[in-house]
Amino acid sequence: MTDQNSPFPNWVKDAIFYQIFPERFFNGDPSNDPKHVEPWGNLPSRTNFFGGDLQGILDKLDYLQDLGVNALYLNPIFKAHTNHKYDTTDYLQIDPAFGTNALFIDFVGELHRRGMRIVLDGVFNHSGDGFWAFEDLVAKGEKSKYKDWYFVRSFPITKSPLSYYTCGGADYLPKLNVYHPEVKEYIFSVATHWLRGAGIDGWRLDTPCKIPFEFWREFRKEVKAINPDAYLVGEIWRDAGPWIKGDVFDGITNYRLRDLIIGFCSTGILDAEDFAYEVEHLHSTLGEAGFSMLNLLGCHDTPRVLTLFNGEVDRLLIAMVFMMTTVGAPLIYYGDEIGMLGENDPDCRRTMEWDQSRWNRRIYDLTRALTHLRNEHPALRRGTFESLLSFYKLYVYKRTYEGDEVIVILNPGPAVRELVIPTKSKAKHWQDVFADRVQISGNGSLTFEIIESNTYRIFTAK
Repeated sequence: MTDQNSPFPNWVKDAIFYQIFPERFFNGDPSNDPKHVEPWGNLPSRTNFFGGDLQGILDKLDYLQDLGVNALYLNPIFKAHTNHKYDTTDYLQIDPAFGTNALFIDFVGELHRRGMRIVLDGVFNHSGDGFWAFEDLVAKGEKSKYKDWYFVRSFPITKSPLSYYTCGGADYLPKLNVYHPEVKEYIFSVATHWLRGAGIDGWRLDTPCKIPFEFWREFRKEVKAINPDAYLVGEIWRDAGPWIKGDVFDGITNYRLRDLIIGFCSTGILDAEDFAYEVEHLHSTLGEAGFSMLNLLGCHDTPRVLTLFNGEVDRLLIAMVFMMTTVGAPLIYYGDEIGMLGENDPDCRRTMEWDQSRWNRRIYDLTRALTHLRNEHPALRRGTFESLLSFYKLYVYKRTYEGDEVIVILNPGPAVRELVIPTKSKAKHWQDVFADRVQISGNGSLTFEIIESNTYRIFTAK
């Protein structure tokens, strides 16, 4: 239910998202495989296929729930020619290589029965060149009734040279004219169709900064009229401010926070004082919308996070601890929880590794422990955020919600000795989450002989 005092969906505060690139997660139904499917585990290219599908995700829901995930974000699943499906040819049909519309409706129903949510990728800045309106435009030129659905520089339609506007210069991604009333109404009908017909829980909107704000304000009204709790999150790599005032999106992909985490935990660009300042400033800027931000370390558009951290698992674990214990909804990119590797697209879109002997157990075990910790403690989902101490590379903060208190210590630097941390709490006993011991608070402080290099500690008030 949406908080009456907030324009943002209340359930997102309790969400732990898992992003799936459907073609690469699991092949649950080989009968719908596209032609020339390669063996699972081969290296990905921009053009090859491996057969992942909706049935494959269904088959692995037990795995996802055991991991602690309660919300899914799927990369595009509508009919398209490519393996990534950002070149939509039919917005009202599930891609046949993924399944059928009926299967998807059953899929959403099963998620909801399990108490899970689902957000779909909405690609409305452009269509694919196989979309029926663009095909008609190519065939009929200026006589096409869809000639104003796109931005055409000259007729006839040609790809070399390009005679029409595209997304990023890709000739197979013609840019839709969302200013045109018919295009706008069509997109609204697509968005509301999947809300009504399948019961999805929201949209992740692709490249929204290429579309006017007024379009998204109207889009929001259409969506919220059907489901006020629907989550609208924009793929924004820049300043969040204009998008999260309550009239456009509920949250955005929090790349700003990602940059800060990497700068503190991996590259060392930020020391603890810098990191504390930047995090506090970001929280202050975002306000209540901070709880609706989608916090990520990696996705289908970035190198795998373990690759980005140059294989330094200890530092990656510290980054994971922060992402899972800070304000906002954490997002796990499929395979990051087991330490998959990969450079930028397409290498970051490798097939999911299901052979557990090849998993990085330290990363998996901590991911699972953190998701369960977050699910158990409302302070980590809904609580205030307060910095307690920042010294060189060591950063300590506390989350508090209705008597639930959690203190987190991060140290991606050298060991720190004889450390005294003020708890700003009446609690006297603090449970070390990852050790079978209780720390006693004396005079409102926790005292440590040493906090080892490249380590983390989490304490909950008893």
